[in-house]
Amino acid sequence: MISALNRLVDLVEEHLTEEYLAGEHLTEELDVDGLARTLGTTEYHLRRMFSSLAGMPLSEYVRRRRMTVAAADLVRGGDDLLRIAVRYGYGSTEAFGRAFRAVHGANPGDVRRDGGPLRTQPQLRFRLTVEGSFPMHTRIVDRPAFRLVGHATRVPLVHRGVNPHIQQHIAALPMEEHVRLKALSDTEPGGLLQVTDDVDPDAAEGSELTYLHGVAIAGETPTPDDLDAIEVPAGRWAVFRTSGPHPETLQNTWAATATDWFPSNPWRLRPGPSIVAILDRADDFSTATCELWLPVEPN
Repeated sequence: MISALNRLVDLVEEHLTEEYLAGEHLTEELDVDGLARTLGTTEYHLRRMFSSLAGMPLSEYVRRRRMTVAAADLVRGGDDLLRIAVRYGYGSTEAFGRAFRAVHGANPGDVRRDGGPLRTQPQLRFRLTVEGSFPMHTRIVDRPAFRLVGHATRVPLVHRGVNPHIQQHIAALPMEEHVRLKALSDTEPGGLLQVTDDVDPDAAEGSELTYLHGVAIAGETPTPDDLDAIEVPAGRWAVFRTSGPHPETLQNTWAATATDWFPSNPWRLRPGPSIVAILDRADDFSTATCELWLPVEPN
């Protein structure tokens, strides 16, 4: 996986070089899917691992690198602003200026005149550091098809801390509804579940996802008409057990799956919902024991 991510970074640089040599923006997108297949993985897994390890989506990294190269063009002073804007995919100097300021915090004209200030994005290189400092209590589970049922909503992705939108959604449910949902659970993972689905492969902060507060039921169990449902096909799951301050321990474990577990185990993420089962918790939810279920397939 580390080698695959570095090859992806190389692909970005090759694409930028081709744009510079051609003197115009290349209309074809990066062939991430083709690269993933060549490397024996999937675009979904490659993008998810890139986002987790780089701390930004691939699309954001490409934007920052493109604006870094564009800044060098500006400082060299060989072409006018419109030519540079078109070269990097913008139809006007105004649109280019907005994108440039978002990365560098300065106008293109000021940078051309003064040589800066610039916030350049260095080329990333991924390296695996084996420390084993974060213990991963994991089991692999093979599950038949099942269904997740409950109350779903669309919320923005929040990487750190409590997601207030999810918290508000759960708080709006009456206590008797929690009891009713829990009684419907008839298959693993058991109990009330926190489910995220339709997550963008880049997993960008603020991107929308589907959150479902509910339970798992067997495929043949009828779904109540007033509940939302997510059909989950048969497949394997990596189940990570966590215990400690909540939600920090759970979020740290989620991050460690990308930094520690996937690079050193023969599994990759497959599309599907991520599930958190709360096994035990303090009354104020300051600490909790949880299971994080991630859909996986052999790498």
